[in-house]
Amino acid sequence: MEAHNQEILFHIRKNIKPTPEEERFFISLLNPAKLKQGEFIEKTGEVTYNFIHVTSGCLMTYYTDKEGNDQVIQFATAGWWTGDLHSLTTQQPSIYTTRALADSEILQLPKVRMEELLDRYPIFERYFRIMFQNSLVTHQKRIIEAFSVTAEARYHNFQKRYPHLEQFVPLKYIASYLGITPEFLSKIRRKKTA
Repeated sequence: MEAHNQEILFHIRKNIKPTPEEERFFISLLNPAKLKQGEFIEKTGEVTYNFIHVTSGCLMTYYTDKEGNDQVIQFATAGWWTGDLHSLTTQQPSIYTTRALADSEILQLPKVRMEELLDRYPIFERYFRIMFQNSLVTHQKRIIEAFSVTAEARYHNFQKRYPHLEQFVPLKYIASYLGITPEFLSKIRRKKTA
């Protein structure tokens, strides 16, 4: 797990400059876990207790609508943080489910330990603020893209953003993420290869 610690520290150092003591404390708070493909890390109706950093593999966060369709909110690959922030913050049951789309390794940061980290070392407030800002900007761009860009362009942007996901993510989930039907996505893909 030492390699994963170095990877997350590398990511952190791109945004802030913690001291070695601050880094050691941060690493001490993380709980490593391995997930098998299909395994759940968060479920609808349960409270979220951990903020999750993906070190390898891919997690998918989604909600299930009244018709029983899974509506994909996010894919999280290596280097991404994920988790239901509303549930984590308010300790109310989550409306989302998060599961592994491939065998994955994660680092979990428990809410109580995260609060301890932020109280003890405020430099991490800056780090997480930057992460949350970046996440908000990404989600806002995705909303604007859904209203103003063709499905073909959204698919092209998805391929640029997630170049390897199509290798192991079922097309129905990519279609859901893009806000189109699987049939329409297949049509776009056929057109692209023709």
